Amino acid sequence: MAGKELIIELSKLDFENPVADIEAIRQYNPQRFEMEQLTAVVYEDTEKHICVGYKDITSDEFWVRGHMPRMPLMPGVIMLEAAAQLCSYYVQKLDLLGSPMIGFGGLEDVRFRDPVLPGSRLIIMSELVKLRRGRMLISRFQGVVGESIAVEGIIKGIPIPVEALKQMQDNAAS
Repeated sequence: MAGKELIIELSKLDFENPVADIEAIRQYNPQRFEMEQLTAVVYEDTEKHICVGYKDITSDEFWVRGHMPRMPLMPGVIMLEAAAQLCSYYVQKLDLLGSPMIGFGGLEDVRFRDPVLPGSRLIIMSELVKLRRGRMLISRFQGVVGESIAVEGIIKGIPIPVEALKQMQDNAAS
């Protein structure tokens, strides 16, 4: 991999023995059905705050038929969602933000470098860069296919005020 250093070397990852399968991920992430963008988590380093997971891309993904016909490319926003879900899983598992739910707070320096196609495994790596408990988290991430970085950037997560949102829904329904 010329010029780009990975958050963690691929040779250190054991894909045969995941740290968390989809059921374990569901304990921390609320996404379900077509919005689940992680297959498993394979690495967690709680000292360096590095987490690695992957998404196996199949021809049954909800976006394949329309993005793009006869040339299905994983949409960039779905790659970003996969990175967000990995960051959320890690932070929620360790209760680092102190919030019942984490949402997108922003993105910086995102670059899409290679296409991701059905039949690929998108390996997502994240490293927590900054944390302000109760306020925001900042992680850098990389998405790798084969040995090439397909996507990278900085992602910010913020606490979602779950109770306030429920109250707003209840008020709107009445």
